[in-house]
Amino acid sequence: MNKLALFLFFSIISLIAVAQGPKILVITAHPDDETTFSVSLFKITKELKGTVDMAVMTDGGGGFADSQLGAMYFDLPITDSIVARTHLPMIRKQEIINAAKIMGIRNIYFMEQPDDFYSTNIEPYITGKNWDIPYVEKRLDILLAERNYDFVFTLLPEEGQHGHHKTAVLMGLRAIKRFKGPNKPIIIAGSTKINGVKETEFSILSGFPETKINTTAPHFRLNRAYKFAENDKLSYKVVADWVIAEYKSQGAIQENAIHKVDEEVYYYYDINDSSGIEKVKKLFEDLSKSGFQPIKK
Repeated sequence: MNKLALFLFFSIISLIAVAQGPKILVITAHPDDETTFSVSLFKITKELKGTVDMAVMTDGGGGFADSQLGAMYFDLPITDSIVARTHLPMIRKQEIINAAKIMGIRNIYFMEQPDDFYSTNIEPYITGKNWDIPYVEKRLDILLAERNYDFVFTLLPEEGQHGHHKTAVLMGLRAIKRFKGPNKPIIIAGSTKINGVKETEFSILSGFPETKINTTAPHFRLNRAYKFAENDKLSYKVVADWVIAEYKSQGAIQENAIHKVDEEVYYYYDINDSSGIEKVKKLFEDLSKSGFQPIKK
């Protein structure tokens, strides 16, 4: 290979390395939980040219309590638990596939654990009574070992959250603790903030020390609500609306939350090395500078 060819070869390799954005694994319990992060994920894949995968714990078959309108849309009585558990898993898989396409998600890894019933009690799941914990652990360990993620996103494991949500968080945190390779991913917790509503205060989920938040780290923010385009016609809330609109089998999340959210707020788990704080800070600085900006008047 002559000198010119070598120069071009290494220049191309260098450009590929520069162009590669952050690699993210999102760990959630149900199809639609990722709507908490929807604008961040969209901006990471579309604007930072990053890669996002999702690991989804349950089959979604228990999400029928607010499906009255969905029942009409699908022409199926999915508010009935028997019908729902037969049909909802496939419906919700298709919904998350559609939503993932909007956000630019690369892969979805379905862990196929039962979405049995709503409870804030974490014990039946984390102890392995209702979920196959060794199976999930093995799959997460393989993903982290083979995919070289920079960051892992989970929901914020608040006390009043669904037991499935809290278990999914613990599965992510414990997978990071088990990780032995170089370049351990940084794991952070996401929540949403509605303008005028007090921000979530969270320090630790009682009984689970791995959920402790680093109190010296700032909260990292992504503003969905800033206006851009002519006469401030648009905001990134439009993306969140696109994503949530794919979940026609669900109801309460559309009615009660998504378009009202102004910020995505992220918390830094204490199990991370403190040196990772600057990496997360840079990620959110890059996100704030990317894409469309407000028109200066």
